[in-house]
Amino acid sequence: MSLNLEDKKAVVAEVAEQIAKAQTVVLAEYNGIKVADLTALRSKAREAGVFLRVVKNTLVRRAVADTPFAPLAEQMTGPLIYSVSADPVAAAKILNDFAKGNDKLVLKAGSYAGKVLDKAGVQALASIPGRDELLAKLLGVMQAPVSGFAGVLAALAKQRETA
Repeated sequence: MSLNLEDKKAVVAEVAEQIAKAQTVVLAEYNGIKVADLTALRSKAREAGVFLRVVKNTLVRRAVADTPFAPLAEQMTGPLIYSVSADPVAAAKILNDFAKGNDKLVLKAGSYAGKVLDKAGVQALASIPGRDELLAKLLGVMQAPVSGFAGVLAALAKQRETA
């Protein structure tokens, strides 16, 4: 079904809004993916706060014009699914994890910090721990001295009781 001019403007505005908040954009070819698999991918993306959409390339090119993602426009050919996220690694991680289990989804390119990434670059970005995982590790590191100190105090108190 083709879109009329107003619908196209609305799609460009929606994508431009997501792009304005984004740190990462990842493109993947999706030829031959079953609808159920694509629905599962969309569900995982939604849970991770990733904007995932199949959009006409010409509309996305207009949305990324005059943004740090503009150089990515050269890669926008063929049937693509767009993954956009404010989290630097979430968009890459969602598509990369799905591509590992489904050979019909092929990572094509991405953009992070104003740089265009090839397939290997997107995979490298996806291998970086996500924000939540890094915060959990930081919390663990911060708690270690406190819990160690509490353990020493408990041992001293127990030693005094037995003496």
